[in-house]
Amino acid sequence: MIDDMRNLSDIDVGEKAKIKQLNTNNSIKRRLLDIGLVEDTEVECIGRSPLGDPSAFLIRGAVIAIRSEDSRKILIHPKKQAFTKIGEI
Repeated sequence: MIDDMRNLSDIDVGEKAKIKQLNTNNSIKRRLLDIGLVEDTEVECIGRSPLGDPSAFLIRGAVIAIRSEDSRKILIHPKKQAFTKIGEI
């Protein structure tokens, strides 16, 4: 199981994951907890800005932008792809 854990910044657009641990400082951790980013919360990466930072995540029905600097400190367990890429059908 530990081998499956990655950072939130590692997931691709369309990929879903479950939150396992927040390794952030107090102020950022408080903000993430306030938006409902707690252990076992399902998140989906729904987009990235043109320059790649920040990324947009669907969290409990809300779209939240999280900087790469912060998403690298959020451990996740990948769940599954939300869609099939063209040519993989």
